[in-house]
Amino acid sequence: MADPYYNNNSSQYNGYAGAGTQQGYAQPTDHYQQSYRQESNPFDAQSTYSHSHHGNQSDYQPSAPGSEWDSRSAKSYNTYNGNKSQYEMSQVSLNAPPVPSLPYQPNQYAPDYPPSPQPQPQYGNVPGRGTYTYPERPQGSPRDPSVAGFSMAREKMMKRRSVRKVALQEGNLVLDVAVPSHIVVNGATSDEMTKMRYTAATCDPDDFVRSKYSLRPYLYGRKTELFIVMTMYNEDEELFCKTMNAVIKNIAHLCSRTNSKTWGADGWKKVVVCVVSDGRNKINQRTLKVLSLMGCYQEGIPKDTVGGKDVAAHIFEFTSQVVVSPAGEVSSGACPIQILFCLKEQNKKKLNSHRWFFNAFGPLLNPNVCILLDVGTKPTGTSIYELWKCFDKHPGVGGACGDPLAASQNFESVMGYISVLPGAFSAYRYKALQNLPNGTGPLASYFKGETMHGGGTTEAGLFEKNMYLAEDRILCFEIVTKKREAWTLRYVKSAKAATDVPTTVPEFISQRRRWLNGSFFAALHATVFWFRIWTSGQGFFRKLILQFEFIYNAIQMLFAWTSLANFYLAFFFLVQSATQDKNDAFNFLSKGAGKIVFEMILKLYIGLIFVVLICSLGNRPQGSKWTYITAIVLFGLCNVVTLWCAGWTVYLAVPHTLDGWTNWQKLLTNQTFRDIAISLLATYGLYFFASFLHFEPWHMFTSFLQVWKTPSQYLFLLPSYVNILMLYAMCNLHDVGWGTKGDNGAAKDLGSAKKVKGDDGKEMMEVKLPTAREDVDALWAASRDSLRQKPAPQKDHRDAATKQSDHDRNTRTNVVLLWVGTNMAMILGFTSSSFVEWVADVSGNSSKGAFNPYLVFLFYSLAGLSAVRFFGSTFYLILRLLGH
Repeated sequence: MADPYYNNNSSQYNGYAGAGTQQGYAQPTDHYQQSYRQESNPFDAQSTYSHSHHGNQSDYQPSAPGSEWDSRSAKSYNTYNGNKSQYEMSQVSLNAPPVPSLPYQPNQYAPDYPPSPQPQPQYGNVPGRGTYTYPERPQGSPRDPSVAGFSMAREKMMKRRSVRKVALQEGNLVLDVAVPSHIVVNGATSDEMTKMRYTAATCDPDDFVRSKYSLRPYLYGRKTELFIVMTMYNEDEELFCKTMNAVIKNIAHLCSRTNSKTWGADGWKKVVVCVVSDGRNKINQRTLKVLSLMGCYQEGIPKDTVGGKDVAAHIFEFTSQVVVSPAGEVSSGACPIQILFCLKEQNKKKLNSHRWFFNAFGPLLNPNVCILLDVGTKPTGTSIYELWKCFDKHPGVGGACGDPLAASQNFESVMGYISVLPGAFSAYRYKALQNLPNGTGPLASYFKGETMHGGGTTEAGLFEKNMYLAEDRILCFEIVTKKREAWTLRYVKSAKAATDVPTTVPEFISQRRRWLNGSFFAALHATVFWFRIWTSGQGFFRKLILQFEFIYNAIQMLFAWTSLANFYLAFFFLVQSATQDKNDAFNFLSKGAGKIVFEMILKLYIGLIFVVLICSLGNRPQGSKWTYITAIVLFGLCNVVTLWCAGWTVYLAVPHTLDGWTNWQKLLTNQTFRDIAISLLATYGLYFFASFLHFEPWHMFTSFLQVWKTPSQYLFLLPSYVNILMLYAMCNLHDVGWGTKGDNGAAKDLGSAKKVKGDDGKEMMEVKLPTAREDVDALWAASRDSLRQKPAPQKDHRDAATKQSDHDRNTRTNVVLLWVGTNMAMILGFTSSSFVEWVADVSGNSSKGAFNPYLVFLFYSLAGLSAVRFFGSTFYLILRLLGH
């Protein structure tokens, strides 16, 4: 399919014709300069589309980017590359291959990228070979880091924009604009490496293809083997660069596999990286600057409305060849990267981002494998290849995930059904995701949750809404049970990734609330509809195996439902058995101290459950942070007591002399020892054995033995996982939100594209665009300088309404806890064994019955209060009779 948007030379990548003799990008070749002399202004949108038809010419000549680089740029590049091994090996195995040696590597075409400054003629003496020299920058110019350089450069560029008429492409606004000269590779002639393509999408993702929108890889006729999506909301530049640079390294590894039938030097043409940002007003501005440095975004180009239609997504396409660090350091990459940046106008949550990926872009590119990544996740240097290799070797694999450090994935992978492929790092075969002809199927079920949680009215009940909080679990179930098809899910141990985790208690509780509710109801859904396994295309023996797994999952779910009671009862019986008179585990404190400790710990445990219950029913974790932290610490102390009592019980059951161990067979007849030993060996013993079996024992040691180094350890937090996280999740079943508020409005601050008639009578768009290349280059440099200056750390502040709401809820909770706590303290105090024994010792038993001082106090208090009321009412009657 020919697109009039591109000329004949840009229908495919032509490599680097004529590398030239200059190092870096400072001096273009004759061929490159000649093409510039023949072209019109690269920022003139009208000539971009109609140059060949109208013959518009421009005297504008491109600048030489070499003069824009200062010494710090070269130093930053050297610093970045000098420490590359340290940076890249933090999550990469020692067997990872080195950066490939490819024809387009920087050691051949840009060995000292960014280029060192080249001697240039003075400003005004413009050479005839198509170069442009910047004047000396005065102090206080936009490039000066001492002032708000980026804001000044942006304001200058926006003011100097001019109105242009552009032709519509299939009725849609599509702009081809030259990228900053700093990132154009010397000798690159194709549009994908010299111009950024902007598409203003005014349709729903499902209507993208029907609205005749297109993408560059589709127009070039390239086969997309891997389609990688990176979803983000407001992540900063640190997280974005961590993920993007890891993806770039993975693509370089694919290009290094020269003996592969699929990959090789041109392997980058088979990979498209899609970055979807959820909401233009939500994106982190420093992250947007990183994308600008990569050539995937430009200020002044996007529009709010096109022909009276609101823009739903701003789509930028560019084949970038640079690597950007969080500090704004720019270096050349090992290979080109096809990047598709989709900036959604409104914040419609992650599912909507995936709908743009799967339903809008997927049908055009028709990829073989789709990789899902959250910004903040860093795959190792070969992880993406390892995931792809699983699909390549096993045609029946419909989905796969990397190493989540969970033993259950090993077991489930053997069965062929993994209950959840983590959305932060997973892969799916695009064919397995497709819906059936009747419109039902994996993707249809996956996106049901978008309408349920979009804030509108829906007929779905609370059960279904919570179920679709774990939409990735629903997707896994739908793939395996897809009618007339036989797909399995695999766990790939060699595909490893590190991701960011909650760093505060409130964030952790809020995150687990959605995960626990979603996973529980999704597991219940899979258990209820187990029979769908038998309507799928799986083989008979596979169906039997999957049926066994569903029964196992049902039993696991039953234990999860009763986990609160199971944990308390285990605590109760272990501590009780270890605090008997003969076998008191706390005799080292004082004789008979075990009963007091048992009673105190038991009441503390129950009191903590009550406190967490009250807080969970109405308070946000952010508003009751210290209450939850206190509960976590006290629950941890309760578990320390439990473990001590369990260890004491085992100690008493085993022989204490060498002679006693000669008849160790007698230990098996000791019921107490046998029960506890089997329980411990079946849990922690098997965990340790399996960790050594997989040559990864360090996780067990860090969880069990290094409590003083890492306080948030598994054993200490185990009661909180059950009592706090589960309790909070169940108390907030009605909350089916994702933790971010949807943005139903759009800020109209970008300008619009209006329909007008061209000179030939055809319909065109009138838009305001940048016209001076030096403005765009200056803004690129200002973005780099802005990233070099670290912003002041900012704390998350609640808005006034949220802060007042949290204050009111905390006040209510504190009053309820004080009221109930006072009454509970009296109940616990006057019914305790210590008080009862004290009453018996002081009063004794008389012939008239037992004496209880509390009852005496209560009865006389009630009598006194009644007498006061009686005398008051009598005195009122007397005063009334006397006429007062």
